[in-house]
Amino acid sequence: MAQWGLEDHVFVTDLVVSELATNVIRHAEGAIQLRLILDRTLTVEVSDDADTAPHLRHARLQDEGGRGLFLVASMTRHWGTRYEDGGKTIWAEQSLTAA
Repeated sequence: MAQWGLEDHVFVTDLVVSELATNVIRHAEGAIQLRLILDRTLTVEVSDDADTAPHLRHARLQDEGGRGLFLVASMTRHWGTRYEDGGKTIWAEQSLTAA
């Protein structure tokens, strides 16, 4: 992030990577891949070999989980799932303009 001059975006990027990677570790098997793509936005991609995608839900106060994608959706411009042969990629796109 520092090499790209994106020090101001580290907190959100760390959170997005953590939430997406945790979902994969908990719900998929096999190899996972993480990519950061810098263009007009910063895109975080986490890929795995499962064909099931996470879904956004609103956790109740007493729930121990279920807030990850809600946080990702709240802190990024867009997010989604792209299906491929042999798996899927969950991606989240951050704006690089000042908030």
